[in-house]
Amino acid sequence: MSIAPENSVTVKNLLTAYEGESNAHAKYAAFAAKADEDGLHGAASLFRAASRAEQIHAANHARVIKQLGGEATFTLHAVEVKSTLENLKTAHGGESYEIDSMYPPFLAEATERKNTAAIRTFHGALEAEKTHARLYAEAIALLEAGKKDSWISTARDFYVCPVCGYTSETKESDHCPVCKLSWEKFEIIR
Repeated sequence: MSIAPENSVTVKNLLTAYEGESNAHAKYAAFAAKADEDGLHGAASLFRAASRAEQIHAANHARVIKQLGGEATFTLHAVEVKSTLENLKTAHGGESYEIDSMYPPFLAEATERKNTAAIRTFHGALEAEKTHARLYAEAIALLEAGKKDSWISTARDFYVCPVCGYTSETKESDHCPVCKLSWEKFEIIR
């Protein structure tokens, strides 16, 4: 199966997103280990939850790449692990880039092409990244304020939708706000 010409830009965008999400999955897993080492177990829980969400996004992107006739390949980049605060800032920067610069044009192009599978995977990832950015910003603010007695130090549960990767620190409703999956099917990541 080959890529139809009208899908070539969508597949290129999917491959870019697939590589980014695959690398974020690996990076956040490494950041989680460092946060645990630093005694910031809540931050580690957040990194693990975000890592799982990125893994879901990558798998969703890969599935659509294959549906459109492409091959899901990526280059895994070396992870540079620094202090947990620096890692949180790196993660927040990555999420902000995806929210502000990467996913909106990818979503617009897929929408223009009426590619519902690409729209769905880009939309799910974008909505999850918004939550990740908010949680990373909160963790950064707590660490910078010296509030190590807050949630960033104690392991906690995060909820991750296994379908779209939506991530939350609390049960929000009976269904995922993005894909409508029943909340009872969410994965609990600590």
